[in-house]
Amino acid sequence: MCNEVKPDIKFGTDGWRGVISDNFTFANVRIVAQAIADYYNRESKGKKPSLCVGYDSRFLSQKYGAIVSEVLAANGIDVLFSDKSVPTPTLSFCVQNRGKTAGVMITASHNPAEYNGIKIKTAAGGAAGTDITKEVEALIAEPCPAGKRARGTVTTVDMVGEYVKFLRGYVDIKKLKNAKFRVLVDPMHGSGSNYMKQILKDSTIKLEFTRADVNPSFEGLKPEPVIEYLLGTQQRMKKEKFDLGVVLDGDADRIAAFAGNGEFLNPQKVLGMLILHLVQDRGMSGGVVKTVVGTNLIDNICKKLGLKIYETGVGFKYISELMVTKDIIVGGEEAGGIGFKNYIPERDGSLAGLLLMEMMVCRKQSILEILRNMEKEFGRYYYRRGEIKLTAAGGVNLADFKGVQKIIGREVVEVRDGDGMKFILDDTSWLILRASGTEPIIRVYAESKSQKQTDAMLAFGTKLILK
Repeated sequence: MCNEVKPDIKFGTDGWRGVISDNFTFANVRIVAQAIADYYNRESKGKKPSLCVGYDSRFLSQKYGAIVSEVLAANGIDVLFSDKSVPTPTLSFCVQNRGKTAGVMITASHNPAEYNGIKIKTAAGGAAGTDITKEVEALIAEPCPAGKRARGTVTTVDMVGEYVKFLRGYVDIKKLKNAKFRVLVDPMHGSGSNYMKQILKDSTIKLEFTRADVNPSFEGLKPEPVIEYLLGTQQRMKKEKFDLGVVLDGDADRIAAFAGNGEFLNPQKVLGMLILHLVQDRGMSGGVVKTVVGTNLIDNICKKLGLKIYETGVGFKYISELMVTKDIIVGGEEAGGIGFKNYIPERDGSLAGLLLMEMMVCRKQSILEILRNMEKEFGRYYYRRGEIKLTAAGGVNLADFKGVQKIIGREVVEVRDGDGMKFILDDTSWLILRASGTEPIIRVYAESKSQKQTDAMLAFGTKLILK
């Protein structure tokens, strides 16, 4: 198959995503699959590559996965194709656990329902970096290599069993077995609906579910674990007596949570609690990774615990790279993706939720008590994120704002432009403007020690973009 056209296909923060039937078409999926095949055949240097292919519960994901598998096999690559929709970390674990060359996941993660996408996973199970995705992009427009290859095979396999078995060994099942918690799980109509139930099958923890059915429209909402899409779940947490609420995004690699009283625990707070659990309760050592839009709470925790902290650009692929090359306990991004030591260098929302339950058992405290104790010791920060959708013809040059000297009447002491435009007011307050790598939107982030100040900074940043 040779590429006679040059479609506008770009890999962003985490893979290539597009609108179904617009640029995410059967034809373009075949073109991307061909480029992936060309890349791994070239890099294998004569050895036969083998890839795993998985897909989530989005519209046509299984069909797209079958197309990718067929193209790979036509190029001499052996393929393990999932027999059902799975979370992204399940596909990633299969790649690493079975010693495969790479993985391809059909998912648009937290994007709206009209999107689908393709993520590439490395042999280690982590997100492919720009060194790989740029090469795949370049191959999209190149002619096919000369010569024919013996056809590869496509084998349909169960990827879930080995994944569940590993997670049952990672968490302390003995401690969780007799826990009396009542937990509400919201997989947001995504592919992570029943894995916690399988992992906790012989535990006394009572799991209840909301939005566990497959619904490719996601009720008109984004399957993203942010509070504006979780109001129904929050109401149920307030009305019923749950000890914890766990929310997973569309492909179950991200997490947010609720305390028993319905208080929303954004992923930044979840990351902070899990750092404390892994270091203080489990005795783990190593460094911590956060992104440029991460909360100052993590810096405070690492400073007090004597942990080395690394800061990356936005995108879990940067965290993945550090988890492979450095001794990292945990790495997390503001959107809820958290990865853990002694596992694949990949985020996993289900594992993060299980570790929150384990922390409650270890400390004999409710999740709200754990949160309040953490904030008392390391500071309470008010963190908010907003977004502005761009028109098809519109665009924003963030460099135009580099000269901003005052925000809500306060002096800007430093401006950083490594990934977006970050304005630092002091050691507790900052504002960031950043273009999304997955959707045509500008994101505005703000944090301070005051809810009123954070809201004012967010409004200021939003006004700058709208101007």
